[in-house]
Amino acid sequence: MAYLLRVELPDVPGSLGAMASALGGAGADIEAIEIVEHRSDGKAVDDVLLELPPQVMADALITACHELEGVRVHWISRYNAGANLSMDLEAVEAFTAEPEHAIERLVEVVPATFRTDWAMALHRVDGEPAVLSASPSAPKLVPDAASWLAIRSSRALDSVEAWSSTLLAGTQAKDRSGQVFVVVVGRHGGPEFLASELARLGHMVSLAGSVQA
Repeated sequence: MAYLLRVELPDVPGSLGAMASALGGAGADIEAIEIVEHRSDGKAVDDVLLELPPQVMADALITACHELEGVRVHWISRYNAGANLSMDLEAVEAFTAEPEHAIERLVEVVPATFRTDWAMALHRVDGEPAVLSASPSAPKLVPDAASWLAIRSSRALDSVEAWSSTLLAGTQAKDRSGQVFVVVVGRHGGPEFLASELARLGHMVSLAGSVQA
């Protein structure tokens, strides 16, 4: 069973190895580790994709991490997107390969790349928000979507009452014709979007807009 673990740990040599050893001792088989953020306070935030045998509970991973000095688990959940962490370069290759469908391909790769549950691209039609493209699990538009079109930079968005357990983030860009569009993503239950993730999202969406034919 695959799990995704987001963990904060001291950004010093040996910390990552100690954490990996602790997780291995708890029964986890680590598939991949991705550094999400280096912080100015001497901490790092990592995402760890791992497999657990059926007889091992996810709580054992949290306990193992918290026994290490300076290590804190932000979030853990089942991971159903496959046993790979998609890297930004692979995502960029996906939408630059088809410039005429760049935004559509972007929306397809964003959930796996940023570990979100869904993504959608919106634009304005006759003054109202309309969907350019959406991933299969994206919800239907709600009245709050009108305010998303006013986004000027990558940021976390206010929660929507209808999706009370979903954390939202969005960013704005333009395609080559100058058409403004907004990409909004959602995570059910967390974790919160980090500043580094928002910056990556903004960069990737802008790049997709610049190649959209």
